[in-house]
Amino acid sequence: MPELPEVEVVRRGLVSWVRGRTITSVEVLDPRSLRRHALGPEDFAGNLEGARVLDVVRRGKFLWMPLADSPAPSGNGIPADDLADQPAPAVALMAHLGMSGQLLMQDPGVPDEKHLKVRLRLSPADGMPGQLRFVDQRIFGGLFLTTLIPTDDGGPGGLAESPLPLIAEEAAHIARDPLDPWFSFDTFYRRLRARKTGLKRALLDQGLVSGIGNIYADEALWKAQLHFARPTDTLRRADALRVLDAAREVMADALAAGGTSFDSLYVNVNGASGYFDRSLNAYGREGLECKRCAAAGRVSLLKREQFMNRSSYTCPVCQPRPRNGRW
Repeated sequence: MPELPEVEVVRRGLVSWVRGRTITSVEVLDPRSLRRHALGPEDFAGNLEGARVLDVVRRGKFLWMPLADSPAPSGNGIPADDLADQPAPAVALMAHLGMSGQLLMQDPGVPDEKHLKVRLRLSPADGMPGQLRFVDQRIFGGLFLTTLIPTDDGGPGGLAESPLPLIAEEAAHIARDPLDPWFSFDTFYRRLRARKTGLKRALLDQGLVSGIGNIYADEALWKAQLHFARPTDTLRRADALRVLDAAREVMADALAAGGTSFDSLYVNVNGASGYFDRSLNAYGREGLECKRCAAAGRVSLLKREQFMNRSSYTCPVCQPRPRNGRW
């Protein structure tokens, strides 16, 4: 499952190709990828054709493209500097990547991918591919149109090139993520202490902090030297700050490397796989030496434990089990 850095890699790549361009036609090759669009393929295509993509926005692992009714100005469709001055959009194209969804920019002459589900043709732009393709082998992801609503705190809906205080309705329930400039540590810590649960469970709670999945939770906890079962209701402010800073650092490193990629199906918008998995410190390293302990001259092998029908990886030396842990 793509995590926050993977989706942010897609957002950054996608916005450079589609922002300011008009969707000239829509081809639905597999309606199963539109199952979240209740009104069906014809309504989906009818509402998209002629719409202009204003931006690409991400909150947590949610990704959407605000749309304007007016097409791009005549010319090559490259976004203008005053794109933020457009009337506030009311709808957006939502992309749910699921387990294997890919958003690929391709030239018309490139053969169709085996699992191509939806093709969006875009207005011409110099040196830019003419098609945005949604490819999905496992069909857990999909595309749909959504309503944009005001954010509850008046801040931007998410990370974007021209942030607006609007959020996709389906993403309104989730908290801001650690990479969001509007993320409030004070709010996070207050709500964290009220949870009375284990630390990793809290980090995976999208209503508390979004975008941290299983891989990055393990990496952040290893970096912060905290066990996943540490009780949140007794967690010191300094420890909470340390694990949030660790999460930011781990995800920033992943962004620089293109995201993790344990699944060969994950690629970014240009079709290039991520490489961050080569430098993971905890996740997937059961039975291998803890790098931090080895550097300090200690011998400690990482352990794998069952957690919420998944796995957690910890060092028994520098991430000791709490006596009164919450599992």
